[in-house]
Amino acid sequence: MASAIPTSTSVLESAVIEAPLSKVWHLIKLQEFDKFWTAIQSADYVKGVSPETDIVRWKFGDGTVLEVKQEEHSTIDHYITYSVITSQPALTYSSVVSTVRCFAVTSGKHEGHTYVQWSGNFSSDADAGVIQDGKYKRREALADLAKAASK
Repeated sequence: MASAIPTSTSVLESAVIEAPLSKVWHLIKLQEFDKFWTAIQSADYVKGVSPETDIVRWKFGDGTVLEVKQEEHSTIDHYITYSVITSQPALTYSSVVSTVRCFAVTSGKHEGHTYVQWSGNFSSDADAGVIQDGKYKRREALADLAKAASK
């Protein structure tokens, strides 16, 4: 019987974005991720799901379509948490909850810039390939965020 390689089911990527917090935070809205993340072709609200729930459909350039649900949002602490609720094609794991968190850098050589963390917590059935993919997608998205914020 073959066994899976044990792996962490979380990923955390971060970057210092050379732009003030106000400019970076303005881009962190699920329905506007396509404004900075070049992998996403479109991001649109899903209508009629529930008046209490924000769900956004992300269409990626590779044909993948995710519907993500906003779980938490804080304009005071500058973070947004979302979960993937549907995927086409289907995911190979049960779930993932992600958080994008922004911090103002207030001293040192990066003063006036923004420190951004993008985490993902995957269900225990996610394998090492899924975790690695999540790592690199977050790195690419953070690089895209840095480019968009510097405009």
